[in-house]
Amino acid sequence: MRKLFTISVKVDKPIVVGQDEINGRRQIIPIRSGILKGFDIDGNSIHGEVLPGGVDNQVIRPNGVCEVCARYAVRLDSGEGFYIDNNGIRTVPDEYVKNVLNGEYINPDLYYFVTTPTFETYTPNLKWMEKHMFVCKGRREPDAVIINYYVVEG
Repeated sequence: MRKLFTISVKVDKPIVVGQDEINGRRQIIPIRSGILKGFDIDGNSIHGEVLPGGVDNQVIRPNGVCEVCARYAVRLDSGEGFYIDNNGIRTVPDEYVKNVLNGEYINPDLYYFVTTPTFETYTPNLKWMEKHMFVCKGRREPDAVIINYYVVEG
């Protein structure tokens, strides 16, 4: 795997839809903005912004496993745009499960936070994103999510 770029996303506070002992805690987190910095598949520098209006739909199961389902768009400085559909999980050690279910902030070094994104692109220059597999390593901060995108090389 090779790291290509990082996306730092600014998010609002979670909107809790509901919570019980069967399903866990369902929450919706609005994505406000963000920055993409890094490289394309050929090593060329790329930079862009995360567009407002994205959302991270999550359910934190009673065992503390958070199922992440984020959808958002990026506009590169070149004017090209793409859409990201990013799914994965975030977990903590057992002793922090109650904290997570209560919506408390947990040290991001304690999380296992991995996702598998797919891309929808609209220009020939970005089609490489649709032709490769990616894995992301995430880090949750109080008002941001930092996601490192790695391409799986064949």
